[in-house]
Amino acid sequence: MTQPESLSTLLNGRRAALDATLPAAGFVIGWLAAGQSIWAGAGVAVASALGVSIYRLRRGEKPRAVLIGLLGVCVAALIALRTGRAEDFFLIQLFSNAASALAWAVSIVIRWPLLGLVVGGVLGQRTRWRRDPALLRSYSRASWVWVLQYVVRVAVFLPLYAAGQVFALGVARVALTWPLVAACLAVSWWVIRRTLPEGHPGLRHPVAPEPAAN
Repeated sequence: MTQPESLSTLLNGRRAALDATLPAAGFVIGWLAAGQSIWAGAGVAVASALGVSIYRLRRGEKPRAVLIGLLGVCVAALIALRTGRAEDFFLIQLFSNAASALAWAVSIVIRWPLLGLVVGGVLGQRTRWRRDPALLRSYSRASWVWVLQYVVRVAVFLPLYAAGQVFALGVARVALTWPLVAACLAVSWWVIRRTLPEGHPGLRHPVAPEPAAN
């Protein structure tokens, strides 16, 4: 592989994951500081999300992606306020990780691995990478690392949510976001590098098979 970029560089995953932890940390801090007030936690979480959104917009990120992130925090806060259960702030996170694990697993089975779709989209290749059997195989194998990432989160979040452990959920959210995403990016990149054949030009240069001779 000739290109110097790693998946972390291409996908900017560490910064995005770090941004995603701030509203959750803000919710727990506000909740604790105000004597376990869900209103205070929700206020700090939304304020944190607004700050992150403004920062990301000023850096030129797409408004749609920024607004989706802000909307997710607002909905999580509204759910907790509606139910009166602070742990319900993390309910969307729990469901989204379960759904993500399923979606990534299905994408591998049907030979449209989501890692390939994401990286191909970032590189402007659309689906040209699917015509390269080596890339398709590598993306499929590396995508299992992402399935495992979501499964680990569900396995940790679910018992904590069932026990109503709000502080522990906040800690788990931080611990299993940036560090886990960083590890996932590194391991999946290692899998790709190990499974692509020697001499392959890399992610930026899909190799279509030679047409069969008549």
